[in-house]
Amino acid sequence: MLIGIDVGGTTTDAVLIRNGEVCSTAKVPTEPGRLLNSLLEAFDAVSRGVPPEQLERVVFSTTVITNLIAEGKTDRVALVLIPGPGVNPKSYSFPDSFYLKGAMDYRGREIQPLDEAEIRKTVELIRESGFTRAAIISKFGQRNPSHELMIEKIFREIYPGCKLELGHKVSGKLNFPRRVATTMLTSATREYYQEFVEKIMKALEERRIRAPVFILKADGGTLPVEKSIEFPVETIFSGPAASTIGALALTPQDQTSVVVDIGGTTTDLALILSGKPLLASKGAKLGGFLTHVRAFAVRSIAVGGDSVVRVRESDTGEKILTIGPDRAGPACCMGGEETTPTDALNVLGLINVGNPELSSKAIKATASELGKSEAETAALIVDKAAQMIADAVNEMFLEWEQEPAYRVWEVLQEKKARPENVVGIGGGAKGLIAGIAKKLSAKPVTPEYAEVGNAIGAAIARPTLTINLHIDTEQQIYSVAEEGEIVSLSAANLGNFNKIHLEEAEAFAAQLLRKRAEEFGISEYADEAEIVNSEVFNVVKGWYTTGRLFDVSMQIPAGLIPGWKRREKA
Repeated sequence: MLIGIDVGGTTTDAVLIRNGEVCSTAKVPTEPGRLLNSLLEAFDAVSRGVPPEQLERVVFSTTVITNLIAEGKTDRVALVLIPGPGVNPKSYSFPDSFYLKGAMDYRGREIQPLDEAEIRKTVELIRESGFTRAAIISKFGQRNPSHELMIEKIFREIYPGCKLELGHKVSGKLNFPRRVATTMLTSATREYYQEFVEKIMKALEERRIRAPVFILKADGGTLPVEKSIEFPVETIFSGPAASTIGALALTPQDQTSVVVDIGGTTTDLALILSGKPLLASKGAKLGGFLTHVRAFAVRSIAVGGDSVVRVRESDTGEKILTIGPDRAGPACCMGGEETTPTDALNVLGLINVGNPELSSKAIKATASELGKSEAETAALIVDKAAQMIADAVNEMFLEWEQEPAYRVWEVLQEKKARPENVVGIGGGAKGLIAGIAKKLSAKPVTPEYAEVGNAIGAAIARPTLTINLHIDTEQQIYSVAEEGEIVSLSAANLGNFNKIHLEEAEAFAAQLLRKRAEEFGISEYADEAEIVNSEVFNVVKGWYTTGRLFDVSMQIPAGLIPGWKRREKA
């Protein structure tokens, strides 16, 4: 048996899956500031009567990290940056930054040494300023972390109580600003996230749960919960990832769909192109910063089932209807005080939620302001909400088409693709999907169990894993970005360094990925790995080739665990 739980902004959903089919569901209100309570209440509701030993897997999708950053509840982080030549530090917009001299080139060779006196002065300043944590990031530090390690050593000597994160250990990918942002956010959230995970594990232990526990990541893959503490920011946007995987599970294979997850407060949008979720080419954006976190290409818009509907007067005196962006509580039919799209759907008979009489009362009040009938007003609200969502979908496709093809889908997709299906996920999907699909000239799909599609996505998402291998045969070294270490090629057993071919580099990457998968306890998925990018460049000095640079990216892509019984009819 499998359990999946998705903690959303309005409700927390849970499912129990047995033999590839949903056999129990639960939906409880999410308590702001008490996510753990909501999560455990949903877990208890869906697992009631199930012997603990029969559970094989528990997966959570959580908004803990996203909420911490969005609400500004993280601690300040002193950023110790070594940007090197070529960029004016003032062009960066990072807060609490301290810049040091020193530089590495793109191959990890020192071109400017650190100034030890400057480092000591900076560490003293950070301590006097009251910072309790610092992130140390050097440009090209992933190719040679010696500068970061030296600064760490001085920190340990002068300010041993400061909690440190090193950029090369958090992300080994190129792009200095994104590595800075990723390291900063990791430092700012790690302890809060660790406390949350420890509470989850304690609660499950009290319930005698021995099944493996996973957290859903932004790229739609799962990560063992004990490993997730090392990568807390990987869990951002796990809600949209859950809805995307849920849509993948509940619809036929190999189709192009837009996933529309309509919640109480927002609607999350994602794209599935020919059966594969689209990844964001620039990484996840969080707290205003682009990061190195792999994430689905998603968009969240402030239109939900409980968004406030208002009547305003335009500059010309015309009465106009607005929806959102705020939510003032539940819909009127559920005891709220403001008219919402949910009430309009109730009046039109598209859904049956709460007390329909309260919905009718709310819509009549709004209709009176507009000077229209109750039915006209309800239809206008639903049409406007559908149009707002359809417009956002069209914008997503336009942005994708304008991206360089090689960065988006490896030139494997047609540039003018449009969705075959609009797949509705979430409690508000049933009434709105038909209208949205009509505006997009697509087929509306509201699958069975759409109301808990996020929880299904969490329950049956398989693990994902990525490695980025860099080999420099001239320097006789290699590194794996996700591990943050520089290793001698003599340990790689690749034969003559200068005669390595790209195929051998790819095979070595596959070997390293398999080893890493074993460390994560997911070796059974290693055979699913695929090459994302593979390049080789010659190192030329004078008239001679003196070495080669290889870069190979491999991944276990997002998908479904074996055993799930996919629905073949949309």
